[in-house]
Amino acid sequence: MSLHLELGKAIEHAFQNDLDGAIEHRQDALSVRLRNGVTLEVRYAASDAYSLRWVYGEVESGIDTAPLHSGLATFPNHFHDAANRIVADPITRPDASPEENLRHLIRALLDDPMLGAKDIG
Repeated sequence: MSLHLELGKAIEHAFQNDLDGAIEHRQDALSVRLRNGVTLEVRYAASDAYSLRWVYGEVESGIDTAPLHSGLATFPNHFHDAANRIVADPITRPDASPEENLRHLIRALLDDPMLGAKDIG
């Protein structure tokens, strides 16, 4: 998908000093390794349909737009936090550009890879 190629270039440009190696381009995804130990997998089917998953240590978290949690204020997007809770998405917006959403998410992950989740274990 050409969107993934464009996003890879934008990430490399904006975060070149924060990357731990080259961005990996897969058939339907990007894999981005950050210097702080986060590995982020980016999948965009459309600008408002995405799955952003990351691993930090043994903990996996993610944000996606699968329309499954209609009770959340940010429906359809939602956040699977590091404590295995599904909550309103504090970072992305389906009406924002993919590049903008990724910039916000990567900045947040660089600041706090757990995005505030506590009491894990």
